[in-house]
Amino acid sequence: MSLNRRRWLTAAGATLTSLWLAGCDKLASNSTFTGVLQVAEKWSQRAQRLITDRNALAQEFAPSDISKDFKANGTLRPQDDDYVALLAGNFADYRLVVDGLVEQPLALTMAEVRGLPSRTQITRHDCVEGWSSIGKWKGARLSALLERAKLKPEAKFIVFHCFDTLEQTLDGSGRYYESIDLIDAFHPQTILAYDMNDATLPVRHGYPLRLRVERQLGYKHAKYVMRLEAVSDFSQIGRGQGGFWPDRGYEWYAGI
Repeated sequence: MSLNRRRWLTAAGATLTSLWLAGCDKLASNSTFTGVLQVAEKWSQRAQRLITDRNALAQEFAPSDISKDFKANGTLRPQDDDYVALLAGNFADYRLVVDGLVEQPLALTMAEVRGLPSRTQITRHDCVEGWSSIGKWKGARLSALLERAKLKPEAKFIVFHCFDTLEQTLDGSGRYYESIDLIDAFHPQTILAYDMNDATLPVRHGYPLRLRVERQLGYKHAKYVMRLEAVSDFSQIGRGQGGFWPDRGYEWYAGI
């Protein structure tokens, strides 16, 4: 099912090459492209939620398959003051905040994040711009983190607030964020990656932490994560669609 989905996206993307070259922001405003995503979202969400095992794994690969040049896109080095200051101090003062609808709010150092139960996986990253790369990721299991924070019964989504501002807006909605439901949050391959290809996660790929939610497209893999918020809905966050790109026309569910 997953491989067919990837092939479908590749075929659909072949008709949109000129749009890909324009970049994600222009894709989001193109009705043809968002129409493709709407069809893809409905198909993939039904398949994953109604047909496949919710714990089914995305394909994993051998070390020999790792891409020599894993493309980085989006923000490559945040210029937000808080990120710049933390980076200058090698993130010694960084705390990963976990709050919202939790019984035990957390504020973890990177050492504490690295001490959580972890997972290592070699997976393929598929971008809506039409490229794919394979990388090796190691990170804290999101499920272990959420179990430690103890979600309240009304929690339905996890929102990832990030350091990088992609667009200057008066309402502050230009700062990057993403969200996933609890099925994906507790999936065994969903991790907060701190290592990539057996080295510390590079800044251009999201240092210090990057979400890896392997059964979804690349724009869901939030970089520069600073805070996790458990919520019952996301209507009051950003522009209310559940993520920076969904707020601008992309589909919230990007399953593959």
